[in-house]
Amino acid sequence: MPGPVQKYSGSCHCGRITFELESALNPAVRCNCSLCRRKGAVMVTAVPGTFRIVSGKEHVTLYQFNTLAARHHFCSACGIYTHHNPRTDPTLTRVNAGCLEGVDPLALEAELIDGASFTTVAEGG
Repeated sequence: MPGPVQKYSGSCHCGRITFELESALNPAVRCNCSLCRRKGAVMVTAVPGTFRIVSGKEHVTLYQFNTLAARHHFCSACGIYTHHNPRTDPTLTRVNAGCLEGVDPLALEAELIDGASFTTVAEGG
């Protein structure tokens, strides 16, 4: 059951990117796609329309792979993944819970998204 929606602030490791959002935190999610498996982040979903970069927009770097549908954002200075727009619903913003002030991402209950089973672009295609 989702928790209460609250306002949160966050940043990348070096603090160049700061942001705010509203989220219920639970249920948090983890994904087993090739990228998420490597970054190991616990992600929370922002209430649509509430995620906002406060400062450092010029340091936000985009990474896309495979179908290019998902948009993964990270800091160009410290390399920390801050948020992404998932391929299953690009209007959503999922945020790295480890970047949120006062939130212990390892204490959140996280559901698994089976991203490893999503359709991929064939080699050479």
